[in-house]
Amino acid sequence: MLVERNVQVINIDVIGQAYSIAANFLHKSGMLADPDRTDQSLLEIIVDLFEVGDRNKIRIANRAIRRYQASYDI
Repeated sequence: MLVERNVQVINIDVIGQAYSIAANFLHKSGMLADPDRTDQSLLEIIVDLFEVGDRNKIRIANRAIRRYQASYDI
């Protein structure tokens, strides 16, 4: 196994699953019109949460949902 120091590997699986959970919930609640189209702002929120160090897909999805909803509250 090749190991490099000071290189952060992004776990695409965790990000993808967290996005899927959050997008599904937001679509069912009416906030996302097309679940098959990637919402860039939701994806950015999820990547930010992952980069902070959170690796739990459900916790990331829940936090992303709250941030996404807060950004669209009037």
